Amino acid sequence: MGRRSRVRGSMVPEAEFSSYYGRPILKKPTWKNPDVPLYLWVGGLAGTSSVIAALADATGRPVLRRGGRLAAAGGAAIGTVALIHDLGRPSRFLNMLRVVKPTSPLSVGSWILAPFAGAASAAAASELTGVAPALGRLAGWGAAAFGPPLASYTGVLLADTAVPAWHEAHGELPVLFAASGAAAGAGAQLVVTGIAGNRRERTPVVRLAVVGAAAELVAGELLERRLERLPGGVVDAWRAGKAGRWNRLARLLTAAGGLGALLAGLRGRPGRVAAVASGAALAAGSLATRFAAFEAGTASAADPEHVVAPQRARLAAQGPASAEGSWLAGERATRPVPRS
Repeated sequence: MGRRSRVRGSMVPEAEFSSYYGRPILKKPTWKNPDVPLYLWVGGLAGTSSVIAALADATGRPVLRRGGRLAAAGGAAIGTVALIHDLGRPSRFLNMLRVVKPTSPLSVGSWILAPFAGAASAAAASELTGVAPALGRLAGWGAAAFGPPLASYTGVLLADTAVPAWHEAHGELPVLFAASGAAAGAGAQLVVTGIAGNRRERTPVVRLAVVGAAAELVAGELLERRLERLPGGVVDAWRAGKAGRWNRLARLLTAAGGLGALLAGLRGRPGRVAAVASGAALAAGSLATRFAAFEAGTASAADPEHVVAPQRARLAAQGPASAEGSWLAGERATRPVPRS
């Protein structure tokens, strides 16, 4: 915007030139940082931990069961607090539970989080007090039923927005979040079992940690390759600036954690040290992935080229017949980003 100047002796301000060129087409996400990245992370960690706890209970692994139940309940509590803080007041979260909209990832996510938090808290309370173990087991399995959806729905939620860095990766982002959640949950339990020093209890999470880390790295690579094929430099939202730094850190920690997890199966002190170190690296790498996704979305929403270029390419691929409806190209771009 140019400055208005007044011609000497005139009461009318001099005209100025302005245009929409170069201005953002989308509104930047209004979600708070670090509330939302933290919420995205603990959801994956808690969801995976609940499944680990239920399977540990079924196979007679008390240390792993206890660690999984406490991690699930703690993650649900932290996630709920972060979500309410981002929304501004608790009543807004309660309002999201007033209706069920199967077509809305936000509505479905709210109805996943609420029962998960209740069941995970009940299972953890039973674990800590020893009261009503049968009900605690039932609550643990209830939490495990909601665990996988909790770990992955946030990826669907972001991909359902108009933000190019998220929406254009709608096929890979949910997979990335699910794999990252698996790595985080397995990493947390590697730390628990490493400190406890029980190799038998550690074995299942070693396998999950390796698979989760590998899947996270592959999903991240496929996501970037998909965005590379788009015009407008959408992939740069994941590679440059804050998002790029978080993304590189995430890959480094995840790769190191996955390799370290292979050593966690060793006997004695080396296995224990490897379990704790690799578990911490995997959990930290998963958190860095969430920050990378958040920053990529923020940067992408601010760049109009990320919005316009892919739409123009799709219109061109459809042929001249689509020209009459080209004014619809921005319809999805004007769709507001939903509140978390």
